[in-house]
Amino acid sequence: MNNETISKIPAASKLSPLVTGTVLQMDVAKRLEGIGEYYFSQKLREIDDMNKAGKQVINLGIGSPDIPPNPEVIKTLHEEAIKPNQHGYQNYKGSPILRKAVSDWYKNWYDVILNADTEILPLIGSKEGIMHICMTYVNEGDGVLIPNPGYPTYKSAAKIAGGNVVEYTLTKENNWYPDFEALEKTDLQKVKLMFVNYPQMPTGQLPTKELFTQLVAFAKKHQILLVHDNPYSFILNDEPLSLLSVDGAKDVAIELNSLSKSHNMAGWRIGLLAGAKERIDEVLRFKSNMDSGMFLPLQLAAAKALQLNEDFHTEVNKVYRARREKVIELLQLLQCSFDEKQAGLFMWAAIPNGYKDGYELSDKILYESNVFITPGGIFGSAGDKYVRVSLCSSVEKITEANERIKKIL
Repeated sequence: MNNETISKIPAASKLSPLVTGTVLQMDVAKRLEGIGEYYFSQKLREIDDMNKAGKQVINLGIGSPDIPPNPEVIKTLHEEAIKPNQHGYQNYKGSPILRKAVSDWYKNWYDVILNADTEILPLIGSKEGIMHICMTYVNEGDGVLIPNPGYPTYKSAAKIAGGNVVEYTLTKENNWYPDFEALEKTDLQKVKLMFVNYPQMPTGQLPTKELFTQLVAFAKKHQILLVHDNPYSFILNDEPLSLLSVDGAKDVAIELNSLSKSHNMAGWRIGLLAGAKERIDEVLRFKSNMDSGMFLPLQLAAAKALQLNEDFHTEVNKVYRARREKVIELLQLLQCSFDEKQAGLFMWAAIPNGYKDGYELSDKILYESNVFITPGGIFGSAGDKYVRVSLCSSVEKITEANERIKKIL
């Protein structure tokens, strides 16, 4: 090959040995500044590595129900999925059958009237709904009130949408309720949304009708859209309550709900948004550009789940009550302090003196006894002195965790 031939070879061909394996360097969008990988995403990888090394970690950190859905729900999914005409794209607003089931469920359990055609929007999990709501309403610089401690996704979704996070602190002394006196002293001029969540996660605090009435009045006074996240109302709670049961709530509030916890269907990704027609139509404008309708057999199985009677919830809660007793023993071993009457899938507890924060206690338990409990600080600075323990493991597993912990104390 002479020099003239070489000169005719395209530049890319000349460089190909150098280019192979070189990954393009990209700057991520500014909207991701300050948004790290979700804590549990990182921690589960670490636990997976520990398990590969033979540690056999008992994970008491994640709120993923290990109890299966009702057999009739699974049967419905199977029967509908084998039909040849059930596999196409679906309506963005969801199946009328599912929306009617949601409407009936809200009336039967929450005494809330919802128009199945206009006031309900099925979601691919309520976590999706949090993002949809922020992207629908939050402009650059808008304020979003976020509970501290609270579900971390509220903060990350608000930031990704370009909002300014305005934290409001919840304290044990105030029953983990918003301090309305402190909120009134906050600059609320640019606040557009307020996230609330009762039964509260991570604290397990139940709501009262009086609290919801106060929240609705506060939102009306300051023209703030109230977003209530309500996935835990059936877990260890005999009186499920919806914020939409308050008179006038639909004027200023929307509610997220989910079958993940209440019906043991976390991996099915079935949630919903309920509220005034105007709000549903607005969120649908964003949602319809981001995803497609849910798989129809999933929707029909979800409708079946929503028709289950009180016996189903009674049996599920019987399991969680037995587990809670064992988790109480674990927390007593760690000399934590806590309220035994918490709702939801977790126990929230203050750490004893001698530990800098919940991270230190969590790491000690993980690395010395191969048991993982969640540090409260991941839910905000107000959770730094707390830990959270999941009820989503069997009595036998929690008992084994207790035995392991006894050996290191």
